[in-house]
Amino acid sequence: MKLEGKVWTFGDDIDTDAIIPARYLNTSDPKELAEYVMEDAEAGFSKKISDGDILVAGKNFGCGSSREHAPIAIKVAGLSCVIAESFARIFYRNSLNIGLPIFESKEASEDIKAGDEVEVDTDTGVITNKTTGKTYQAVPFPDFMQELIQAGGLMNYIKKNKM
Repeated sequence: MKLEGKVWTFGDDIDTDAIIPARYLNTSDPKELAEYVMEDAEAGFSKKISDGDILVAGKNFGCGSSREHAPIAIKVAGLSCVIAESFARIFYRNSLNIGLPIFESKEASEDIKAGDEVEVDTDTGVITNKTTGKTYQAVPFPDFMQELIQAGGLMNYIKKNKM
């Protein structure tokens, strides 16, 4: 599967409270959460992005509390994936559980700029900056994880494969 979109960049140590501020956690409605994604980092962010856009960040993306609201808000807002130098362990797992593709690449994280057009091949882990022509390699997901992401997350995968 190939994901393609315009890049939005953020720095290091973006915690889950920056992704979805705690004051908006009085709802579990994914669409409402998506309205406030990255609100404190960039006011009105959810209104600026388009479906398929890509978030690129530095190291330790998703640190902080273990709330699943953070990857849900990113996904439902329409961002197709997140590329970062590294991810906090719980955010990494929560992202895969809800079907949000995430890719670790230090080189891509450091080199890709806001506004660049990027394509990610989820099968191979190749990230192509279509603006500059540069390519980067992230670790591709194994077949099982590909199926889990394509199903839209762990719960959908289980429902789909229920005997």
